Amino acid sequence: MKSFRILLVIILSVFAGRVFNVNAQTLTNFYAFLGFPNDGALPLAGLMQGSDGNFYGTASQGGANNVGTVFRISPSGGYTNLHSFIRSLDDGVEPEAGLVQGSDGNLYGTTFAGGMTSNGTVFRISPSGSYTNLHSFTGSPDGALPMAGLVLGSDGNLYGTTSQGGTTNFNIFTSTAGYGTVFRISPTGTYTTLYAFAGSPNSGAYPEAGLVLGSDGNFYGTTEYGGNGPCNVGFGVGCGTIFRISTGGTFTNLHSFTGSPNDGSKPLAGLVQGSDGNFYGTTASGGTNNDGMAFRISPTGAYTKLHIFVDSPDGKLPEAGLVQGGDGNFYGTTAIGGTQGSGTIFRISFSGAYTNLYSFSGSPIDGARPMAGLVQGGDGNFYGTTYSGGTTNFNGFTLSYGYGTVFKLTVPLNPPPYPINQITGIQLSDANVVLSIPSIAYETYQLQFSSSMNPTNWVNVPGVSVTNGIGALLTLTNFGGAVGPQGFYRFDITP
Repeated sequence: MKSFRILLVIILSVFAGRVFNVNAQTLTNFYAFLGFPNDGALPLAGLMQGSDGNFYGTASQGGANNVGTVFRISPSGGYTNLHSFIRSLDDGVEPEAGLVQGSDGNLYGTTFAGGMTSNGTVFRISPSGSYTNLHSFTGSPDGALPMAGLVLGSDGNLYGTTSQGGTTNFNIFTSTAGYGTVFRISPTGTYTTLYAFAGSPNSGAYPEAGLVLGSDGNFYGTTEYGGNGPCNVGFGVGCGTIFRISTGGTFTNLHSFTGSPNDGSKPLAGLVQGSDGNFYGTTASGGTNNDGMAFRISPTGAYTKLHIFVDSPDGKLPEAGLVQGGDGNFYGTTAIGGTQGSGTIFRISFSGAYTNLYSFSGSPIDGARPMAGLVQGGDGNFYGTTYSGGTTNFNGFTLSYGYGTVFKLTVPLNPPPYPINQITGIQLSDANVVLSIPSIAYETYQLQFSSSMNPTNWVNVPGVSVTNGIGALLTLTNFGGAVGPQGFYRFDITP
């Protein structure tokens, strides 16, 4: 990698006499799935924004064979079906998880079933739709039925979980189903099982969620059951766990949930590491009303309950994880509940201050049952999917529950008090340059580059801009900037 110099240019703007209109949050449904045979249906996973600025995701049903699809959608709603899964030995079916972009630019994901033994697969797909099946799960010892997506490790490999499979014992007899696994797979398909869950009391069982790579180089995750909590539900027994695992497979159980009324249970979602170094997540049930909880846990296991959900107006059954927004708060969804009964979008602070931002109302004009979390796009808006809702037709009749939607939520965020419109962060990420700037709502931010220390001309960096930003911290990526010419950056800011 070439060495390079970066000038952190302070850009001061005078806004004397200007009034900024801080509108309430706005939700826009810009795509409703149509289902079999030409479109996907019932998306269980959220979206990821690719390096090309488009969003990519999966639908668990629909497509040419009615067993799921991979799709691309632009921030303006332009939709493309990239792949329809096929019931065959070299393809998966029913993708329940989202995608991750590898360092090679390709997208990687899992399917819940299909493949050589119908235990699920790991696949690779290019942004243009070129598809490759990388691995077919066999059940034992490599795992089965992956419900979660993959995470890219610092070593370039991909890491994930399977909800069943592995080698475990239950009541002395070997369980053919197994309690699930943690695995590593290379971009070319070389597969390694790192850990097989063993169930209560010392291990977790049935991980439905994926992993998150912590700043310490370890991976962190959750299991739906297992641990030493008093719950006695499901074959795994126990209310679920939070765990840490190294790239070499060293496993530590950090927390065992104890369930209602004093703790959460059934963590179906993964974790997110906050800017304070702690991890944040949700449980689908537990708490005073058994409607779910939000929590914080440190990398060493110090655990704090942040919020107990109440069906209305909060929402209930938070099956998805959280995302930290540019304002430092966390954003998430509940699958049901809220003022309309069809799920909610919420915001929660580091300290647990909770705000219901939106309650879904369902068909025919809105989505319903958001089963997945949100992603904050480069424009500062939040994007996500709903499992049902929207307006679709089946055999000429309107399907009242719908096949699901893709939506955008605009929330005016509060930027840090100082410094505004000044580059405050710059770092390398592989071959890319990532810059951060605390912004003001409704301004346009265009990244510019110059190779001279005393420039007379600045050149716009193609594709690295935000129009009508919503405020708070903007993070923009100059893809390939770290291997380009030496030079300096600034932002051109216009109303």
